[in-house]
Amino acid sequence: MTYEIRQAGVDDFQHFGPIERAAGALFVEAGLAEIASHEPTDLGFIEAAHRAGAVFVATEGGKPVGFILAAPLDRHMHIYELSVHPAHGKRGLGRRLVEAVCAYAQKDGFAAVTLSTFRDLPWNGPFYASCGFRELDRSEWTPALLLAHYREEDLGLPMQRRCFMRKELAQ
Repeated sequence: MTYEIRQAGVDDFQHFGPIERAAGALFVEAGLAEIASHEPTDLGFIEAAHRAGAVFVATEGGKPVGFILAAPLDRHMHIYELSVHPAHGKRGLGRRLVEAVCAYAQKDGFAAVTLSTFRDLPWNGPFYASCGFRELDRSEWTPALLLAHYREEDLGLPMQRRCFMRKELAQ
């Protein structure tokens, strides 16, 4: 299989929901069925991220099989969502999507990329650490990250398992 990583176009957005739902099955297996039951990312948010930031897709034969949504937050690029369809997992697509966002952010002059994730799930915290991200201490949180924390708390996420991570970009 040959995969391509490219910036997403509006026509790609229709594929994001099914990819996100399929990827959500991993959370069921990890005992987080409530995560899998959430509705896919709102189209309005996807469009806003597309206008303001970096939205990339992994495609096979031109059809999206994975995506990443990133946009500026607190003068850094922030990854809001990364999903790869499990049928295409374990092929490095997630890493390539993260690398695409980091390259885009560096080219645009951002000093860092941030994200929020589960610190203990192998395809979350440890995966991002292998991509060069480090967990932020609460004393390093910006006002926007604190607001994001409150939002996740309102959504009922298990906050003791969540963390913010950051990757410094070479300038």
